[in-house]
Amino acid sequence: MTISNAVDKFTMMSGDRVKIKDLLSSRLTECGWRDEVRLLCRSILQEKGAISSFTVEQLVTEVTPRARSLVPDAVKKELLIKIRTIFDENEADDMDPEEA
Repeated sequence: MTISNAVDKFTMMSGDRVKIKDLLSSRLTECGWRDEVRLLCRSILQEKGAISSFTVEQLVTEVTPRARSLVPDAVKKELLIKIRTIFDENEADDMDPEEA
């Protein structure tokens, strides 16, 4: 199991996944990332406009790597800190009272 999968599984089980997703969503909106990705999609669709068989899946495949690279480092760092905090809090809750 990768670290990403472990974090995903843990956050689902702990109920913190929704909090993390909400934080990410709000930060991406605040920094203008959503608008940038929307413009990127429009640009790609205009380029491919003559190709009527261009599918949503193809658009997602083309946009995803570029969209990921547009996520500001500050947002990535904030999310990483939040996830570490959640892990630390869970670890403290799981500690044996005799160890504390």
